[in-house]
Amino acid sequence: MLTIHAAPLVLPVGAAPVVDGAVVVDGDRITAVGPYAEAAAMAPAARVRRWPGVLTPGLRQWHPLWLLRHCYHPDPREAGELGELPLYGERLAALGELDESRWAGSVRRGVQRMLRHGTTAVASPGARFGDPLVATAVARSGLAVVGVAGAPGGMLLGERPDLDPFAEGYDLPGTVHGPLAVGGRADLAVFDVPDEAALTERGAASCVATVLAGRLVYRSR
Repeated sequence: MLTIHAAPLVLPVGAAPVVDGAVVVDGDRITAVGPYAEAAAMAPAARVRRWPGVLTPGLRQWHPLWLLRHCYHPDPREAGELGELPLYGERLAALGELDESRWAGSVRRGVQRMLRHGTTAVASPGARFGDPLVATAVARSGLAVVGVAGAPGGMLLGERPDLDPFAEGYDLPGTVHGPLAVGGRADLAVFDVPDEAALTERGAASCVATVLAGRLVYRSR
């Protein structure tokens, strides 16, 4: 089914921004990037999803293994006791030995929280993660697994876990996995900000929707 994802500003990366822009998606592929008026004329029967703010390529997370296996992502039912943020270091150690079932739940929640930050690609030294819990959760989610060439280092900034790929300090081209391109996989992210400068300042917590291989996997509204 054809879907048009429209936003006040589309930032393809590698091409000029498009005001009142749109990305046309057929299955898991991008078939057009350009002004909404042109997209609507090209695909008049397409379903239209209108988003606020800016639409960009999906983001890349350099440190998925750290975030998923060196951090515990509390279950919402544990929020009263543990809060909602990832636990690591001494706070993780204070939980004691976690069994595989509890770790599996944490990994699944961590993947979902990556999606809520516009992440569509995760870095790994190999084609698959050596950790079976992470490999299974990533495969089931559909996240693209990419290489680590060019990674900023083995640890997160200040050895602090952060689900926001912008925490590395790069601009949008340095944070996305690749540009929006016709024929490419339909990995998109939408942020409720007015422009690119506001996006890099506010970060991926402003994400309102994530599209992974053409599937809407997260929306906040």
